[in-house]
Amino acid sequence: MDEIIDRLKKVRKGAMFIIEAPSGTGKSAVIKELLKRDKNIKFSVSVTTRQPREGEVEGVDYYYVTDEQYNQYLAQDAFYEYVDSQYGSRYGTLRSEVDSFINVGQDVLFDMDWVGARQMREKAPDDVVTIYLLPPSIKELRRRLEGRGTDSKEVIEKRMGLILDKISHWDEFDYVIVNVNLEETIVKVQKIISGERMKRVRQVGMKRFVTELVKEAENG
Repeated sequence: MDEIIDRLKKVRKGAMFIIEAPSGTGKSAVIKELLKRDKNIKFSVSVTTRQPREGEVEGVDYYYVTDEQYNQYLAQDAFYEYVDSQYGSRYGTLRSEVDSFINVGQDVLFDMDWVGARQMREKAPDDVVTIYLLPPSIKELRRRLEGRGTDSKEVIEKRMGLILDKISHWDEFDYVIVNVNLEETIVKVQKIISGERMKRVRQVGMKRFVTELVKEAENG
């Protein structure tokens, strides 16, 4: 039995899990724990035209490319999604990078906003699963942002000013979770991932397995 289960796992198609949330909701903490607890999930590494910051590593944080290389990717339709930053840099998710994982049964996790999620869904509707995290209240969201101690008052106010636009897209996502307790939220996301892995559309080896069952039953 274990041998059969192992074989089916190897022929499962991976999924793309996108997590979005307003700043301060706890998205980064959830993603960090998911990657730590589930070895079958890889974090998506994006392409960017900006220069590496101190401590960043090529192929771990980003793939750093020139504007010319980025334009070549665009011309080749090599991105699942891409965006121009308001600060002048450009970012994109390479199809080849993601497909190299999902085609061998590994899932890919994305920290992506609703714009990117919409692009991803248009290009890979059967493979994309979107999850939106909401804060328990706006007051609690501000408390969390101030409690992090990493942003200036001006930055915090800017983030708070973007909340309405962010939250207005919550109903474009497959799953919505109110992050009251971090551990409970992580468990809920793990359950979503587990359920999505069992969907028929992703179990590409199941047809062959069922065919074998039918033959066995017929030969009774």
